[in-house]
Amino acid sequence: MAGGVGSRFWPMSTAQNPKQFIDVLGVGRTLLQLTLDRFRGICPVENVWVVTNARYADTVREQLPEVPAQNVLCEPCRRNTAPCIAYVSWRIKSQDPQANVVVTPSDHVVTNIIEFQRVVRQCLLFTSETDAIVTLGMKPDRPETGYGYIQADLSYNSLRNKEIFRVDSFREKPDLETAQRYIKNKSYFWNAGIFIWKVKTVVNAFRVYMPAMAKIFENLMPYYGTEQEQEQIDAHYPDCESISVDYAIMEKADEIFVCPSDFGWSDLGTWGSLLQHSPRDLYGNAAIGQNISLFDSHNCIVHTSQERKVVVQGLDGYIVAEKDNTLLICKLSEEQRIKQFADES
Repeated sequence: MAGGVGSRFWPMSTAQNPKQFIDVLGVGRTLLQLTLDRFRGICPVENVWVVTNARYADTVREQLPEVPAQNVLCEPCRRNTAPCIAYVSWRIKSQDPQANVVVTPSDHVVTNIIEFQRVVRQCLLFTSETDAIVTLGMKPDRPETGYGYIQADLSYNSLRNKEIFRVDSFREKPDLETAQRYIKNKSYFWNAGIFIWKVKTVVNAFRVYMPAMAKIFENLMPYYGTEQEQEQIDAHYPDCESISVDYAIMEKADEIFVCPSDFGWSDLGTWGSLLQHSPRDLYGNAAIGQNISLFDSHNCIVHTSQERKVVVQGLDGYIVAEKDNTLLICKLSEEQRIKQFADES
């Protein structure tokens, strides 16, 4: 899923160039490219599908030239994750009704690729043998209020896989007190928005819980893979309800399982989270870019990708970011206030 228009890392990311298409980590690969990289060895590249907004289609094809052009599906408008997943599910079903599928956002970070691949492979084996829906739950290391949570029934694991448990409930983003209680409970996990299922399983779930949406994509079966596909999608996609897959399917279905996982995951939702996932010096500073020097500074993140000479002295807990003649200097503790400037830019 690569259609998000978030600008949380303004001025580095904007609605015209959102974070999935940017080398956020300074490693020479965008988040979208890193997402593809960690699936190498799990599935062949010709089995990779990308759903994005029509305005980003060319960018996706430029950054992922190895992915078949016809596997880049274009949404004509934003309708949240349920229609996005429904579209690609019916499209894959038209080509391979027996397909086993992993759905993942394209703008997240995973630091332990080997463990990620191990978890995904075992979940794919589980879903191939069952009609289950599996979601990955990240083991929390702090009382995070920016993530949704999954409560697992840890008293009983699946007989087919001892690392997979039934889901008790999905919980919305909590306040700090509630998040602290979740951490102590040990049965709560961060919802990473990564789902694994057979394509026929998720199609059937849409038919049961979202019949109107299912009817839209079922009626388009004669057009998938033809020259008329995009025209038909443009005409009927806007009729879909704008709803997340969590609300549409996950909170309603019965056979929902979670695989608690720990592979260094982050959705990189804030500059603070980027700081935590970047190499830091002895004073807690992260410098992403060339020609950056910090003196008498602590717990700062400096991101300058255009090779300007940058010298920072005497700051503690600040963001310094520059892109296309826009310079941001902001306290990390106040970064939520950046959004109003990003929305106006």
